[in-house]
Amino acid sequence: MNRSPRQLSVSHGPEEIDVLVIGAGQAGLAAGHHLARTELSFLIVDRHARIGDGWRRRYDSLTLFTPRAFSSLPGLALDGNPESYPTRDEFADYLEAYASHFDLGVRPGNGVARLERRPDERFAAQLDDGRHIVAKAVIVATGAFQKPIVPTIAAGFDSAVTQLTAESYHNPGDLPPGTALVVGDGASGRDIAAELAVTHEVVLAVGRSRRLFPERILGKSTWWWLRTLGLMRARPGSAIGRLMRRADPFPDRGLSLGNVEQMGVAVLPRLVSAHDRAASFINGSKRLVDSVIWCIGYRDDSTWLQIPDTTHSNGNFLQVGGLSPVPGLFHLGRPWQRNRASALVMGAGEDASTVVAACVKFCFGRDVPL
Repeated sequence: MNRSPRQLSVSHGPEEIDVLVIGAGQAGLAAGHHLARTELSFLIVDRHARIGDGWRRRYDSLTLFTPRAFSSLPGLALDGNPESYPTRDEFADYLEAYASHFDLGVRPGNGVARLERRPDERFAAQLDDGRHIVAKAVIVATGAFQKPIVPTIAAGFDSAVTQLTAESYHNPGDLPPGTALVVGDGASGRDIAAELAVTHEVVLAVGRSRRLFPERILGKSTWWWLRTLGLMRARPGSAIGRLMRRADPFPDRGLSLGNVEQMGVAVLPRLVSAHDRAASFINGSKRLVDSVIWCIGYRDDSTWLQIPDTTHSNGNFLQVGGLSPVPGLFHLGRPWQRNRASALVMGAGEDASTVVAACVKFCFGRDVPL
């Protein structure tokens, strides 16, 4: 039975617990579900005011690209048609209901401002409100979508050009009339380009070649086939894993480059420079644009992690299979952490089970059945 931190004395000193989970998205809540089955006291903190706000703040038309049948966490199904795709708000509400259903004791509206390691090898966290927590172990579950990348090219555009990211863009009303340039042809870039084509002239700048897969094969979701054939468990270092990482496939859902061109989107190759309102592309073509939406990926926000040997030189977290080089520090929700499913909802539960087992072993110094 979990010993809730609410039962612990916080008197005048720091709050002391066994495990601190940072982040209450799908990875953090899956960790909480498994931690609740142990004897460890734990606390989940999240900077957002409300559980699920990490999803609610993204663009209005966002849907998950896995159907409901593959978009739930351990122990609680996601209501609705299992073959269709949950919306942004629907999934956010599901996360909130999940935390309530299992009474996970999430503390929202209070992130970690600083995390250090004490001489006694426990972790000291200072929260945004100034409170302090001391924990034997920490699970970082802040997600793969933290700080959107904006390249140096962006500085070449005139200040009159509106510039947003896949995170700050919400709907076509955010943009002025005229030509909108969407940079990046991943799932978000294609979604946004297709949506904007109804109200704007749209240019989509693509990068490396992508292989999209159909939604259904022989009447079943392609995700069903990927899971049934074991491809979602492909390890990053395996031959199949390396092939899948290079291809980076995601479902077509009617948004192949040919389809978005039919919607009126002009598809151009890689953006190479910007000057005033002019965007220049690698094939020598140029377009005058009135707005730009950057959809080229994210990087980790690790400024709060003040522990040596925990991040790469670029600030991204150091981890292998969810294990940091620093004993007692763990990660969840990383792309290809253990396999292709790791950064997807369908992989959160299994990865959390593995990380929590390692966390329990670290805290108790021995294997303990979950």
